Amino acid sequence: MQKIRSAPLALALSAMSLSTPAMAAPPDVAGLQEKAMADEIAWDFVSDLTTEVGPRPAGTADEARGRDWAVARLKALGFANVRAEPYIMPTWVRGAETAKVVAPFPQTLIVTALGNSGATPANGLEAEVVYFPTIADLEAAAPDRLKGKIAFVSHAMKATQDGSSYGYFGIVRRQGPSIAAKKGAAAILIRSIGTDNHRTPHTGVQMWAEGVTPIPAAALSVPDAENLERMLRKAQMKGGKPVRVALTLTPRFIGDQASGNVIAEVPGTDPAAGIIVAACHLDSWDLGTGAIDDGAGCAIASAAARLVMKNERPRRTIRLLLAGSEEVGGFGARAYFAAHKEERHVLALESDFGADRVWRVDFKFPAAGAPLAARIADALAPLGIGKGSQPAGGGADIAPLVAAGVPVIDLQQDGTRYFDLHHTADDTLDKIDPAQLRQNVAAWATVLALAANADEQLR
Repeated sequence: MQKIRSAPLALALSAMSLSTPAMAAPPDVAGLQEKAMADEIAWDFVSDLTTEVGPRPAGTADEARGRDWAVARLKALGFANVRAEPYIMPTWVRGAETAKVVAPFPQTLIVTALGNSGATPANGLEAEVVYFPTIADLEAAAPDRLKGKIAFVSHAMKATQDGSSYGYFGIVRRQGPSIAAKKGAAAILIRSIGTDNHRTPHTGVQMWAEGVTPIPAAALSVPDAENLERMLRKAQMKGGKPVRVALTLTPRFIGDQASGNVIAEVPGTDPAAGIIVAACHLDSWDLGTGAIDDGAGCAIASAAARLVMKNERPRRTIRLLLAGSEEVGGFGARAYFAAHKEERHVLALESDFGADRVWRVDFKFPAAGAPLAARIADALAPLGIGKGSQPAGGGADIAPLVAAGVPVIDLQQDGTRYFDLHHTADDTLDKIDPAQLRQNVAAWATVLALAANADEQLR
């Protein structure tokens, strides 16, 4: 995708088919939105991050290069108190990964190991495939159906604007490997947790249940999963001859390694007014370059905070949290909370759902914050953003803060195509629409400016 040059606010929003209500945002917010829709900071941030660093797997030297890059960039953008805050985490790294149907219909399958997967022998393993249409079917299976075999679990995930299907169908990835291992399976293959039809499998972390010995666990690309289903049906029609797959996965655990968070601030004029955390995660999976997940989120939060900083010094401190090792279990979020839980956090928000336009805003505020929520909703309306009716929930990078009672705002992005790209080799810069990226920055700058200067007591 070519870089789209900025346009005046009205023209850019019209081109994105965003509605404009009669009531305009307050003049200062309108001016901030105008600047955001002409700002290239977010695009340059994610473009340079994915070009100069690329993928940033948790606990690796590449993640460390990402932290160094982020510290230098945030300092150059004028933020204060920029630093990395290191911690140690257990680290898993990918190895070779191949799969092939050897009988009765020989052909290659495209797979990728799931995070924390166990390994096959170096020369692989070969076994019969046992098919389960859903995770419930796997759970109900007798162990003797699986002993020494490869479990194959499918599902029927469909795209949704709010991404709600991910929580439901993601159980196949998160819990399927442990269930199969407990039942004696030699390995497990799952249909990728994705909504695309490309031969790009989706990785993602899964955590082994206590006491379970890891087995090889991999995701098939969606077309390969569908092809394997057809093979199993055909084999059944032709007398029930077993489908056998040869699988090689050689990931390994390399012990505790260094990871870390990157922090930067826009200091407030009133330290007693508290801290607003604007979060994203800097690590990524290794298959793509981490553009939508979550380079874009870090670009959005950083560009928005910089616009507020350049406009005027806010009353409350705005703290950027570029968390590390989110993809493999939220280590960065927990490390941040452990280090900063005694500080007065009054609001948290997170960008970690790609770069497509924000369409809804949700709040989880105390009653005293209702006037601020109303002002924010009114100010976001010209950007085509409606107020939701359900409480905000936050995301992985702010989860400990939210659990501790910190109020939260969710700027909900359009996720219709997010799970076409999520955790795949297709997570690259060309998938980002610069106009929609700027709309995100405008929304974030609006929220940060109003919340950082509000008189309401949020906690």
